[in-house]
Amino acid sequence: MASAYAPATLTPRYGERAIAEAQLICFENPRPDRPYEVTIELPEFTCTCPFSGYPDFAVLRLLYQPGPRVLELKALKLYVNSYRDRSISHEEVANRILDDLVEASAPSWMELVADFNPRGNVHTVVRVSHGVRQPC
Repeated sequence: MASAYAPATLTPRYGERAIAEAQLICFENPRPDRPYEVTIELPEFTCTCPFSGYPDFAVLRLLYQPGPRVLELKALKLYVNSYRDRSISHEEVANRILDDLVEASAPSWMELVADFNPRGNVHTVVRVSHGVRQPC
């Protein structure tokens, strides 16, 4: 029974709908003439192991030098959350995310570090990059 203060929960919930509809959005680089770096940390990344089905948890660290476009943060958050129930290896997920971010924003240089929580006494860190880093 719904309370007088909150409507009944809809399925899918608003967050699930936002994640399902997520698209990477960018905006024009306000300083395309200057090399600079943007650092983004996403500490709650999850996906599932394609072999066991167990959840994998990671901290994603993105460092990039924008080209013509800059990644919009809320869209990035929703995009990353779309991996929550995907069955995908550590190596593939890091490479796929980098490919999608490069396609959306065309950075001068980008590096993604996927630092997965240890499981079964094994700690995995996957580092992938694109382009050539410029001095800032």
